[in-house]
Amino acid sequence: MTDYQIRREDDATHGRYVIDLAPGAEAEMTYRKADGRIIVDHTGVPREYEGRGIALQLVKASIADARSEGFKITPICPYVVVQFDRHPDWADLRA
Repeated sequence: MTDYQIRREDDATHGRYVIDLAPGAEAEMTYRKADGRIIVDHTGVPREYEGRGIALQLVKASIADARSEGFKITPICPYVVVQFDRHPDWADLRA
């Protein structure tokens, strides 16, 4: 699995984690902010890049940020819900 460069774009109410894959192709995980937590509502990876663990890297970036910055995560994106279920060590970060 390749380690991709992940950037976080953030404003007062929304944000996203992004990986630039190729010119014109990016993977993203989007969220809204509310009450000291982020609500992850979408994860998308271009079809030609699926199956490489890219979406999981986006989720793990949010987990690392939640641990270091002290916020919680409410996953409503089905992919992120499944990842939280697969990683019981993240339970303390689930809002």
